[in-house]
Amino acid sequence: MTALQAGARARAGGLARIPAAAGAAIALVVFIAVWKLIVIISGYPPFILPAPELVAARFISAWADGTIAPHAFRTLYEVALGFGIGAGLALVVGYVLARLPLAERLLSPYLVAAQATPILALAPLLALWFGPGLTAKIVICALIVFFPVAIATMVGVRAVDARLLELARSLRATRWQIVTTLEIPAALPAIFGGLRVGVTLAVVGAIVGEWTGATRGLGVLVNIARGSLFDIPLLFATLLTIALLGIVLYGLVVLVERALVGAR
Repeated sequence: MTALQAGARARAGGLARIPAAAGAAIALVVFIAVWKLIVIISGYPPFILPAPELVAARFISAWADGTIAPHAFRTLYEVALGFGIGAGLALVVGYVLARLPLAERLLSPYLVAAQATPILALAPLLALWFGPGLTAKIVICALIVFFPVAIATMVGVRAVDARLLELARSLRATRWQIVTTLEIPAALPAIFGGLRVGVTLAVVGAIVGEWTGATRGLGVLVNIARGSLFDIPLLFATLLTIALLGIVLYGLVVLVERALVGAR
């Protein structure tokens, strides 16, 4: 091994030893520094591109005075219901697609067509059908979550070792026992991959649904801050809240995955 290769390996090993939290903190500091530098160099006024410290101050004040909290809790409620319903249905359909080839041939074209249609185009129609209330937002979230979780479930179940299935049948395990003790546990890594994607998409679905008609929600607050208030720091603070909501929900899914599957 040359000295150059040894040095490269040492640097790679040093980077690998950096904790994930420290890496995320460094990335955040770099992002904020670049943001601040752009503001300084460009000279943009706050109503076009506010400085990071201005957004941070507005973020704190908006949470303190109750501007953001009601909207954030409403969006979280929509996401929780939509994600739960969409993921639950997707698990069932994904298993059916994996074990019934005829069902896959019949349903796959419709599932792909529904996924290919932008949710932004479907949202006004769903709002017309279900009204501007909570139901439309839940349906939109469930639809956008459904496809990735269903496909991940199908792939995961199909990847179960056929020899294990034969062993379970030779031991006279019932269909339900095979599903609950073999197929679903073996497919959990793939399923949680779909759930990771789905939970972030659920946040997107809730925001899109709120844009089509709502009285509360972070999507509504984005429109208010941008439109009637023209409070661009509040707009950025709301976007930051949406991003943090997605990160927290993603982290919760990861924690559940580690509890059920283990760290990978």
